[in-house]
Amino acid sequence: MDHYLTLPGWGIAFVQSFLYIALAPLLVGWVRKVKARLQNRRGAPLLQAYRDLYKLLAKEVRVAHTASPLFRAAPYIVFTATWMAAATVPLLVVDLPTAAIADIIVLVGLLALARVFLALAGMDVGTAFGGMGASREMMIGALAEPAMLMAVFTLTMTAHSTNLSSVIDQHLADGFMLRPSYLFALGGLVLVAIAETGRIPVDNPTTHLELTMIHEAMLLEYSGRHLAMMEWAAQIKLLLYGTLIANVFLPWGIGRGVSAAALGLGLAAVLAKLAVLGVALAVGETVLAKMRIFRAPAFLNLALLLSLLGLLSHVILEVGA
Repeated sequence: MDHYLTLPGWGIAFVQSFLYIALAPLLVGWVRKVKARLQNRRGAPLLQAYRDLYKLLAKEVRVAHTASPLFRAAPYIVFTATWMAAATVPLLVVDLPTAAIADIIVLVGLLALARVFLALAGMDVGTAFGGMGASREMMIGALAEPAMLMAVFTLTMTAHSTNLSSVIDQHLADGFMLRPSYLFALGGLVLVAIAETGRIPVDNPTTHLELTMIHEAMLLEYSGRHLAMMEWAAQIKLLLYGTLIANVFLPWGIGRGVSAAALGLGLAAVLAKLAVLGVALAVGETVLAKMRIFRAPAFLNLALLLSLLGLLSHVILEVGA
C-alpha cells in the first residue's frame, strides 16, 4: 500500500493522463499529413490541429436562444468523461496508482456517459441536423459497445481480470504468442474504433455538407471554446482507441515499473506504434470511400461477429484444452 501512495507514482499518473490531452491533436495532425502525402498534396502543418484549437478557444461563444443549460454544460461533461476514459488505459507504464480503476467496464461506462450528453446536446437546440446526428450516434453506440466488450473480454479471459493493467502485465509475462482468438478480437476492435471515432468509411470527420454525417451534425450549433472542447474530446477518443489497440494487443515496450528508463522506453514505444496505426488509418481512408449510413449496422455486425469468433475460439481452443 505504501508503494501506491508515493508521490512519484501519483505524479507520473497525472503526467500520463495529461499526455492524452497533449498528444491527441498531434495524432490527428499526423493522420492528416499522411493522407495529404498519399494524395500528392502538401497538406497542413503537423501542428495545425493545435492552432485550430487555440483559435477556437480565443473566439466568442455564440449560443442559440432555444438552448438550455444542458447545451452549455455538455462540452465540459463530454471532454471530462472522455479524458477520464482515456486515463484508464495505460499509456507508458502499468504499475501506477491509477491501475486500480483501469477497468474495461469503467472505460465503456465513461464513453457511454460522453455519448449520451453529446446526443442530448445535439437534440437540445431542436435543429434537424442535431436530432439526426444524435439518433445515428446512439445507433452506432448501441452496436459498437457489445463488440468492443466482447473483443476485450477475449484478452481478459487469459488474465482472469477485466483490469487493463492486469491484462497488459499478463501478456508481457507470457511473451509473444500468436493466437487466432486475438486476431479475431483485434479485427473486431479495429472496426469498432473506426465507427466510434467517426472515421471513413463510417463517417467523414472533415465534412459539414453531407446528409450522412453523424458526429459533425451534433456540433453545428457550437462555437468558440465549446466547439474546441468537443473537437478536442473527439481527438482524445481517437488517441484512446489507438492506445487501446497498441498497448493491449501489442504491449511490447510499455513499462512494468516506475523508472526513468521504463518511462522513456514506454513513450518511445507508444509513439512508434501510434505512428504506424496513424499511417494505416490514413491509407485506409485514402483507398476506401464512405459507405451509406444504412450500411453502418452491417459494418458493426461484422465487428461483433469477429469479436464473437475470437471469444468462442479462445474458449474452445485454449480454455477447453
